[in-house]
Amino acid sequence: QVQLVESGGGLVQAGGSLRLSCVASQRSFSTDEMGWFRQAPGKEREFAAAIDWSGRITLYADSVKGRFTISRDNAKNAVYLQMNSLKPEDTAVYYCNAVSSRNLRLPRGSWGQGTQVTVSS
Repeated sequence: QVQLVESGGGLVQAGGSLRLSCVASQRSFSTDEMGWFRQAPGKEREFAAAIDWSGRITLYADSVKGRFTISRDNAKNAVYLQMNSLKPEDTAVYYCNAVSSRNLRLPRGSWGQGTQVTVSS
């Protein structure tokens, strides 16, 4: 069973930065497209960012474009999300997951426990 372990969340003031990490257990990680998703209180889980297996192609939701950067280290089975210029509306639980190679916005695996990000105004 694939395990995804997210970390790096916390409480930060608006305008601040955080770097999230996700370590995955799947053996196919180096050939999997990966993404970050988030779920704010009372809202549906939504796509935030994705990266292809090579790290050369990235995709972002409009709400985070220009502020967040997704990256990966296949040698460590890890994917990262650097979040800058954080806003209170970025407050959510953040999850990573494998995504469809045909549509990078679609998750295709099981979810981890997520990591809480809280941005104060």
